[in-house]
Amino acid sequence: MIKILVADKLATEGVDLLNSMDGVEAVVKTGMTEDELASAIGEYDGVILRSASKITAKVLENHGKFKAVARAGVGVDNIDIPACTRKGVIVMNTPGGNTLSAAEHTLALMLAMSRNVVPACNSLKAGAWDRKKYMGNQLNSKVLGLIGLGRIGLAVAKMALGFNMKVIGFDPLAAPAEAAKLGIEVTDDLEKIYKEADYLSLHVPKNEKTLNMINAAQLKMMKPGMRIVNCARGGIINEDALYDALRDNVIAGAGIDVFPEEPPKNNRFSELDNCVVTPHLGASTEEAQIEVAVEAAQIVVDAIKGGPICNSLNAPASGGSTPAIVTNYAELAKRVGVLMSSLSTGQIKEVQVQYRGEIAELDLAMATTSFQIGLLQRHFEEPINMVNASVMARVRGISVDETKNTESKDVASSFSAKVVTAEATHTITGTVFGENIMRVIEIDGFDVEMTPSDTVMIIYNDDKPGVIGAVGTVCGRHGVNIQTMGVGQKAAESKAILAVSLDAVPNEDMMKEISSLDFVNEVHVCKLED
Repeated sequence: MIKILVADKLATEGVDLLNSMDGVEAVVKTGMTEDELASAIGEYDGVILRSASKITAKVLENHGKFKAVARAGVGVDNIDIPACTRKGVIVMNTPGGNTLSAAEHTLALMLAMSRNVVPACNSLKAGAWDRKKYMGNQLNSKVLGLIGLGRIGLAVAKMALGFNMKVIGFDPLAAPAEAAKLGIEVTDDLEKIYKEADYLSLHVPKNEKTLNMINAAQLKMMKPGMRIVNCARGGIINEDALYDALRDNVIAGAGIDVFPEEPPKNNRFSELDNCVVTPHLGASTEEAQIEVAVEAAQIVVDAIKGGPICNSLNAPASGGSTPAIVTNYAELAKRVGVLMSSLSTGQIKEVQVQYRGEIAELDLAMATTSFQIGLLQRHFEEPINMVNASVMARVRGISVDETKNTESKDVASSFSAKVVTAEATHTITGTVFGENIMRVIEIDGFDVEMTPSDTVMIIYNDDKPGVIGAVGTVCGRHGVNIQTMGVGQKAAESKAILAVSLDAVPNEDMMKEISSLDFVNEVHVCKLED
């Protein structure tokens, strides 16, 4: 008998499906502590949970026959994926279950703003009858700007097109082919959306590139009649700037479902009639809860029975037949991908990877996939891994051209990546010395030797004396230690690059101080290791 623990509240349909399967028993025990889960987990073949229960390393210490866990939803912050992988436990989620619900909630907020539903409702309940005050606007023929063209963004587009809206779309990663087929005008110019759209909806993850991406400067570009909806993540819109813009009628309205801190301690948006707020209801529909529950039940049993594994978030460990050098180049490629993701801005148009020298004689599919993981991860909420990386790239319209050349150049073996975006072209080359000593040896044509580990800071600067000393002084002032440093020059252009690995992530004040140094042209920081 296969026993499945339902550790969090789950739609009845999911539990019923489990109990209807031959040889499967569902055991519902919610609210278990970490210690209780740790002592009981070995009795179960699988677990279904939502966001309350946690699968930690401690829970997995005596995992017994536990083989698979399914998250009924998208986020898996409550599951220690590396620990599960070490124990051979398959981790899965249900990323598509809330797509329609989140898209519909986006449209609901748009309509509520356009027709003044909330203030008109409150007015009527208070005894007034004021039709003129709450004159509204149609969606028909209006321009909807979408930032983010993933599953939910495209679902919103389809619904908006049904209202006869014109849709302009931007995706910070790449433009999926489906967008153009739907009739979306895809642009790589965010300012075009800010200036032309009547409605703006956000569908991107929160990361260092999207945090506060809409601030006072962007809000001032928008039409006075602009209405903004955020059902993605709190913090993508700067709340102070948005409040000021709504209060001063810089824009017409906002629909907010997500907040930087949930629940929000400051309820100032409740003061504004032109702002509709909801408590993170994007996925909160009966249908969505049923869909993710049923899907989680099906995929966890399929995985345990040896059937197809769907939505896996941790790839099976590589076997001993994989040469150590390939594993090392895979790790190098992943770190190069993360670094490239930090350097590259604008929609990706072209991706190339090349292996040179002795390494080129081996099967390097694992390394190429690892590069994709590093390049893509910050653009997605769900983990990108060996199982889903190539699929995720194709869905977003990204193809990776791989070439091999057995003739070495500069070093015995090397891995190079080139990413062309709408704004710039970047190249990075790395190598592995000895058995496992990773080095980046070239960035954008600058010859440089830098260890790709921990936190990396890349500074493009004017080639002049005093750069190293000034940067080191700032780091020291903020208590950040420089572990390794590489310097590259292009003397003919009077340009240089400083690449350093740090023992801590710089805070905002340190970044501002370095950016303000008179010789600095660009500065990028990324964390290569968790």
